[in-house]
Amino acid sequence: QVQLAESGGGSVQAGGSLRLSCAASGFPFTIYVMGWFRQAPGKEREFVAGIAWNGGNTLYAESVKGRFTISRDNAKNTVYLQMNSLKPEDTAVYYCARDFQPYRLDVYDAREHYDYWGQGTQVTVSS
Repeated sequence: QVQLAESGGGSVQAGGSLRLSCAASGFPFTIYVMGWFRQAPGKEREFVAGIAWNGGNTLYAESVKGRFTISRDNAKNTVYLQMNSLKPEDTAVYYCARDFQPYRLDVYDAREHYDYWGQGTQVTVSS
């Protein structure tokens, strides 16, 4: 059974940092692209960042480039999202997700490429 469990969310002031983690289980983590998405109240869920199964390719939303870094530790079946210089507009529930295609070298930002999702972790940035 595929399970994705996010952690690390919380409340922080603008300019602060948080590190999100997503622990995966129930599938061969090392061969799948993993992504982070977020959803703010009243808005669509949007892509934040993704990383290829071998860590070779990453993709970021324009709004987070230069501030967020995605990484993965295949030995721990965990994907991370380091978020620096946080802004109030980063406030959202953050979800990790798994691409449906194993061994994919490219990272896609479309939701339809992802088939399993975690429950989400809340990030709140105050001004």
